[in-house]
Amino acid sequence: MTNLGHETWFKDPALTRVFTLLNADGGEGRVVGGAVRNSLMGHPVSDIDLATTLTPEQVIERAAASGIKAVPTGVAHGTVTLVIDGKPFEVTTLRADVETDGRRAKVAFSSDWQTDAERRDLTINALYVDSKGDVIDLVGGLADIEKRNIRFIGDAATRVAEDYLRILRFFRFFAYYGSGRPDADGLRACVSARAKLKTLSAERLWSELRKLLSAEDPGRALLWMRQVGVLSEILPETEKWGIDAVPALISTEKALGWKPDPLLRLAAIIPPDADRLEKMAARLKLANAEFAWFKAWAKAPVINDELSSAAFARLLYRHGGDGIQTRLKLALATARGKAEGDMQEMARSARLGKLLELAENWKKPQFPINGTDVMGAGVSAGKQVGETLSALENFWIEENFSPDRAALLARLNDLTK
Repeated sequence: MTNLGHETWFKDPALTRVFTLLNADGGEGRVVGGAVRNSLMGHPVSDIDLATTLTPEQVIERAAASGIKAVPTGVAHGTVTLVIDGKPFEVTTLRADVETDGRRAKVAFSSDWQTDAERRDLTINALYVDSKGDVIDLVGGLADIEKRNIRFIGDAATRVAEDYLRILRFFRFFAYYGSGRPDADGLRACVSARAKLKTLSAERLWSELRKLLSAEDPGRALLWMRQVGVLSEILPETEKWGIDAVPALISTEKALGWKPDPLLRLAAIIPPDADRLEKMAARLKLANAEFAWFKAWAKAPVINDELSSAAFARLLYRHGGDGIQTRLKLALATARGKAEGDMQEMARSARLGKLLELAENWKKPQFPINGTDVMGAGVSAGKQVGETLSALENFWIEENFSPDRAALLARLNDLTK
């Protein structure tokens, strides 16, 4: 019997209190899902979720009697969140699916652990740990964890038809935990149902895709998604663009210590076309900040890696740093991917790296004068003020921001004589 009783998270006194609450008077609670999977696969454990034979009302009543805060986060679906010392434990009543339509499920509460396990999506997510630390496997998940095999529980097509988001979850979990080739039955089920992804809400699709792109190395998952047509189903922008840039980007991230960035990785597989990006943002309902990030990238100029520091500073001032940094990171990753044995690409990588460092440390200088100064020099309010101010600013930029306020005011007086 596999036992996780030695794990630090399992020995947490707060979890012990939750077990005591759930296991009294004929009830039973078990840790389920991510904490079990991650412990067995050597990944960090963050959230601890539990399943229980108790109804949500019974969990709330027991919590109140024990002085534990209970938050009814999803009572209709059987979920209560217990909070102990500021730490949340999501507790969900065992369930059976009554009706599914590919987007949502109607459930009935149950006391049958086998039924509860079989309604879950993947075998590696349906393992339980009881109050003694023993791992309880009702669906063959331990063997799949050993093989790093991502497999649907039971009939793959049936699991996918219950919720079509499981297509993306299949590839997301493959990105994080899988090895070798994806499970053949699972792959076939995802391919057959891929058109159904269009029936899901944009928020669910983008949330799942963002998680996938945040994996340490999503390259293999993206490759399989592209090969079987799932990627172009949700990201038609990638169809004629491809994912060839991803391996070099992942390699560069690891070499240079870049934090995995799902937006940067998405940028690597779609064209920097403002119109298409706007349509993508609308389709996926990206947050305003996310769309602004892509827009800045699309509008940023392609960078000549042989620019001088002064010329690059002028470029940064005119176009802003965010989009240019994205351009540089993608260009640097591509150059590094070609650099082995290629002296020109090695030199280009070095130049791009220096420009990126400049961009990351750049602080936009403050233009020393404003419209009030221009009007004070005798220019009438209106269009001419902006034109005069723009001419002075261009002069200041071309002089590498060196003229101070006094010099600019002197030039302003010359212009208005």
